[in-house]
Amino acid sequence: MFVSTTRFLLFCTLLSAFINMPEHPDAFDFRTFLSIPFEIPIIALGLIIVPGKWRGKLAAVVTVLASLLVLLKLADIGTQSAFQRPFNPYLDIKMIGDGWNVLSRSIGTWVGAFAILSGSFSLFIIIGLFYWSCNFLGGWSSKRRLYGCVAVSTALIGLSILMLRSGDEGHAFTVEAKATPYLIQRLDLISHAIADMHRFEVELAQSDPFKGKTELMGRVKGQDVFLIFVESYGRTAVEDTRYSPRIAARFEDMQKSLEQSGFQIASRWVTSPTVAGLSWLAHGTLLSGLWIDSQARYDRLVMSDRSSLNRLFKNAGWETAAAMPAITLDWPESAYFGYDRVYAAKDLGYQGQPFNWITMPDQYTLSAIQKLIRDPQPRRNVMIETALISSHAPWTPVAHMIDWQAVGDGKPFNDQAASGESPAFVWADPDRIRDHYIRTIDYSLEAVASYIRTFGDDAIFIVIGDHQPASVVTGPDATRDVPIHIIAKRTDVVAEFLRQGFNSGLRPVQTESLRMDQLRNLIVELFSGPNS
Repeated sequence: MFVSTTRFLLFCTLLSAFINMPEHPDAFDFRTFLSIPFEIPIIALGLIIVPGKWRGKLAAVVTVLASLLVLLKLADIGTQSAFQRPFNPYLDIKMIGDGWNVLSRSIGTWVGAFAILSGSFSLFIIIGLFYWSCNFLGGWSSKRRLYGCVAVSTALIGLSILMLRSGDEGHAFTVEAKATPYLIQRLDLISHAIADMHRFEVELAQSDPFKGKTELMGRVKGQDVFLIFVESYGRTAVEDTRYSPRIAARFEDMQKSLEQSGFQIASRWVTSPTVAGLSWLAHGTLLSGLWIDSQARYDRLVMSDRSSLNRLFKNAGWETAAAMPAITLDWPESAYFGYDRVYAAKDLGYQGQPFNWITMPDQYTLSAIQKLIRDPQPRRNVMIETALISSHAPWTPVAHMIDWQAVGDGKPFNDQAASGESPAFVWADPDRIRDHYIRTIDYSLEAVASYIRTFGDDAIFIVIGDHQPASVVTGPDATRDVPIHIIAKRTDVVAEFLRQGFNSGLRPVQTESLRMDQLRNLIVELFSGPNS
């Protein structure tokens, strides 16, 4: 009797916790768990009235569904924290491996593995207890089952009445059916994702205005062209009052020094397809001219014959190169983009210590580009794409500039790599996270500006943020806008962008932003005029 009662109470408690569990990290509140899930008496009634030989199977089905509910909500918490959207099983399952890579490099492989194993073991124990509690009828006589059926049915009727009235003001608790709508919404997400892929197939099949054309980029013939993605460089860094004083000072210093060196600047806001991560979706969007806001779209893109911006430069006579310090594994997708040469982390020659997850500081990456790609002669003009990563989480330690002649093989950065607070210490305090974030953005901008002044006289630079940082930095409901800057000594080239709604200077001032998928065509069109 005592054991069966304990099982029944545990069944109600755990199922209530599973169903009431929020799917957003900001929604955790004691009052959330005061809601009475309408599904509990329905499931309990089913377990009571089902014949004995089927009861164990029903308990197993209920346990599987409860486990699925918990796992989906845990995944929601992760994707809401990182990307400010719910988890979509159809699109996001591949992110598990990427999440592990970031976690293991941020806090260490063994610590990360211990955290995951501990959490998995705890969840396994809880689910096991729930399955055990589903068999609360053990030892119940037929008469007691009848009483239980009547009691649960009465509770069901009473909760139905309360559910109809729970929306009225003054009730301390509510009665809601949460689990079924939640799972239906998740099926809708999957259905919409499948429909989106059908739409994307149509987009891929549409005519590309530049396909097969070789007489492009005439306005910039004879010059190297850089496409520089700055990690997590978003609108928040420029406009949020917690960060804007530092970036305003950096902009002022950059603009003054660049203009004194003869460079012109045009800037604008651009809307990224992603936030807080998945940088390659932003890269794919800009380079393809298609909206790549999911892994499924990206995977389909790289199997297509859509001409990337890199390939269009290649067809027009440029050599194309990629310098990617974050690439530490095989990168078969690079074949789609049309690079003549790919420099992954191991190819850039860095012999210094990593900055936690960051394989090398931005200044070294830019120095390696100069040494490996631009200095060797003779060569053709080159279109260089790079993704700088010093401003990638965990944002510690923060690098600082040294003399370009002292960069060498990267060992002079060892003292910097060993300095600063640990990721665990920084991430224990949101204010410390924000402080380190903006310091790394400041450093990345300083490195880019210094490189342009020192080595960029004969080049054209497109500098753009890939996406906004996580919500712990931006706050909730932040825009997805990022800055783009066109920097060159060619007044005629910069003027073309000013005529298209860009403003002079580093700080964008527009009220409306361009979508990132509009940039490929715009860049090609403005670079393809007559060379003056």
